[in-house]
Amino acid sequence: MFRRARHQKGSLQRIRRQSGESVWVFRWYEIQPDGTKKYRKAVIGTIEEFKTSAEAQTAADALRLTINEKTPRQRLRQISVETLVQHYRQHEMPDMFYKDTLLPESVAEDENRKTYSTQETYEGYLKKWILPRWKSYRLPDVKAVQVEQWLKSLPLAPGSKAKIRNIMSALYSHALRWEWTDRNPITHVRQSAKRRKTPVILTIEQIKCFVSHLKEPCRTAVLLDASSGLRVGELLGLKWEDVDFDNLEINLSRSVVKQKITCCKTEASRKPIPLDPELAEVLLNWRRQAPYPQAGDWVFASPHRKGKQPYWPGALFREHFKPALDAAQIPGDVGWHTFRHTFGTLMKANGEDMKTIQELLRHANYKVTADTYTQAVTPTKRAAQTKLVRMFLPAKAAAGSQA
Repeated sequence: MFRRARHQKGSLQRIRRQSGESVWVFRWYEIQPDGTKKYRKAVIGTIEEFKTSAEAQTAADALRLTINEKTPRQRLRQISVETLVQHYRQHEMPDMFYKDTLLPESVAEDENRKTYSTQETYEGYLKKWILPRWKSYRLPDVKAVQVEQWLKSLPLAPGSKAKIRNIMSALYSHALRWEWTDRNPITHVRQSAKRRKTPVILTIEQIKCFVSHLKEPCRTAVLLDASSGLRVGELLGLKWEDVDFDNLEINLSRSVVKQKITCCKTEASRKPIPLDPELAEVLLNWRRQAPYPQAGDWVFASPHRKGKQPYWPGALFREHFKPALDAAQIPGDVGWHTFRHTFGTLMKANGEDMKTIQELLRHANYKVTADTYTQAVTPTKRAAQTKLVRMFLPAKAAAGSQA
C-alpha cells in the first residue's frame, strides 16, 4: 500500500553541555528500508551564535529541506539566502556544519570534500559579509546589479571581493542542483580580482640575513620552507616518518590548519618533493636535538603541547619570525606565504622552466604558477633586455651608447 510521505518539522532543544556551553540541538528521524525509525541529531550552533529560538529555527530550516526533499510543499517554498547557506554548510562544508559532533560516516569518508582551510575561509566570508547583508532575501529577490554595487562599497581588496562573489555564485549553483531556483544572478556580477599589492619577494641576501637571526626550530622551518615552497600547513604537518633520508624525498600526506589535521589540498599537493642533501643534513641536525625525534613525532612539535601537536604558525611568528625580521631590517608585509612566492620567483630567475616550477609548487593549474607565484625580478628584466639589444646592436655600439 502506498504511504504518503509525512512532512517532518523535527524538534529543536536548548541543551547545556558538561563544559557549561549551551547549544541548540535539532532532532529528527529517518525511515529505514525495513520500516523502522532511526533517530538522528545535529548541533545547529551555540547560544552565542543563535541567541533566540527563532534564529535557531531559521538555521535548522536547511536540515528540514534535506529531510523533506521529496515532500511537494517544499518544492513550492521560496528559500531564503540564510536557509540556503545553512544547507550549503551541511553538504559542502560539513566540518563547519557539524562542528563538535561526529561527522556522519558517509561525509567523513568523502575525500572529495573541501579542505578544512577552504571551509574555514568560506565560513569567515559567510558570517562577516554575506549573511549580514543578504540572509533575509529570498533567492529570486537577489539581483546582479545590487550585488555588484554592494561589492563596490565594501572596504576590501579586489581579491577579497572576488572571493565573496565566487562564494555567492557557489551558493546559487548549489540551489540550482537542488532545483530551488532556475537562475544564478551572480554570473552577471562583474568583479575584478586584481591585486592592490604585489607580494613581497625576498632576495637571497635578505633570506641569509634573516636566517642568521633565527633560533631552532624556526631556523630549520624557514630554511625548509624557503627551499621547497611548502604551504605553512604542509610544513607544520610534517612528521619524521614523512622524511625519506635514504631517497632524499619528503612525502606529503597531511596539512594542519588551526590544529585540524586534513589531507593535502589536491592530488598535485600530495606528490613527493625532492630533498637536497645539504637540506637533509640541516633536518638531521635538528632531529638530533629535537625533544621529539621519533618516526611518528611532528618535525616541529610544540613543547607547550608536549609534542602532541605541532607549533601554531602564529606562535612561531611571534616568538621567532617577527623579532628576526626586525633584526634583519626587512620591511614589508612578510609572512610564511612569502617564502612560497619567493621560491617560485627565484626558480624562474634561475632559468627553470615553468612546468618544473609548477610541479615543485604542486599547483594543479599552470596559470596559477605563472600569474600568481612568479615575478620577474629587476636583474632578470635587465638581463633579458640586454640579450635582445645584443641581437640587433653590435656589442661595441651598445657600449658606446652607454658611455
